[in-house]
Amino acid sequence: MKLSENSINRVDVSAYSIPTDAPEGDGTFKWNSTTLIICEIHAGDETGIGYTYGNRATAILADELGQKCLRERSALDIPRLHHSMLEQVRNDGSRGIASMAISALDVALWDLKARLMTCSLVDLLGQVSASVAAYGSGGFTTYSHAQLAKQLSGWVSDGFQYVKMKIGAHPDADLDRVRAAREAIGSKPELFVDANGAYSAQKALSFAQRFAEYGVSWFEEPVSSDHLADLRGIRHRAPVGMDIAAGEYGYDSFYFRRMLEAEAVDVLQLDATRCKGFTGFLQGAAIASSFGCPISAHCAPSLHMHVGCAVAGFRHVEYFHDHARIEQMLFDGFAAPVHGQLTPDRNRPGLGLIFKRKDAERFAVKQQR
Repeated sequence: MKLSENSINRVDVSAYSIPTDAPEGDGTFKWNSTTLIICEIHAGDETGIGYTYGNRATAILADELGQKCLRERSALDIPRLHHSMLEQVRNDGSRGIASMAISALDVALWDLKARLMTCSLVDLLGQVSASVAAYGSGGFTTYSHAQLAKQLSGWVSDGFQYVKMKIGAHPDADLDRVRAAREAIGSKPELFVDANGAYSAQKALSFAQRFAEYGVSWFEEPVSSDHLADLRGIRHRAPVGMDIAAGEYGYDSFYFRRMLEAEAVDVLQLDATRCKGFTGFLQGAAIASSFGCPISAHCAPSLHMHVGCAVAGFRHVEYFHDHARIEQMLFDGFAAPVHGQLTPDRNRPGLGLIFKRKDAERFAVKQQR
């Protein structure tokens, strides 16, 4: 393959606002739509796809980075291209929207490289596991008890061993909701709860003891992840058998190192759509490994199943209701879990996804440039 055939000749960025199928909310936020940012990078006869979920402004920055840092450069040189994007956002800050823009472009670069090498992404990365466990995630605080029970029990019927629900918006109702969830799924599946940082440290510890009575084995962001001392205190005093998890808002390896040095979590969450793509995810996974800490992937299951299969110490992928629904709706090649497991199709190049542009057109967001 000639070097010129690997040269990036075009970068396209688009945004789509997709309404939720019902009002959604967690411990600190409510929403009725989700914005999907798509990045498509072209080289030779191949196109790599990457995406993130975030503010539509992410698309504007991603487009700028693509034009300035990627065009007319070799698609195979991902470390160099990644570094170029980091340099470009130096004065704007490399976290938040900038990190999500880099994430979508970095994922597209990895997808493109695998396609140019005519292999699946998991084969390009190197496989540790053939599949990864998924946990059903939703159980929004906006749901009635009936909606909560139907969603969680549906996942269990489909073979999921773990399900997660949101808590924290109405603390007085949380114990009753957790009890209803446990009754709906039975005694065997593991029940996870996610407060999205809604509780104080004292309240979180009190709830942890009560949640343990219902077999809760995972307490995510009981307090804000910015308060590492509080998170550490909860972890050290939580009931035996209850993991404390956080990390989804980490944008770089420095964040993950600080969290692990603080002994704040039992499981570190990484999100390739936020932490600068697969490059950032692999960096975070390496740091977690050096601390002997397992990792879990936050949301975007169609992306994370590939990198999850390539990382040792990987526990599971969050099969987030809204993202799974969007990915199934807008990507040909979407792989649904089978008996709670996600398995990349190694016969499909790259991520194995093809964006269904015509189906997405009705959700398109007009970008101001």
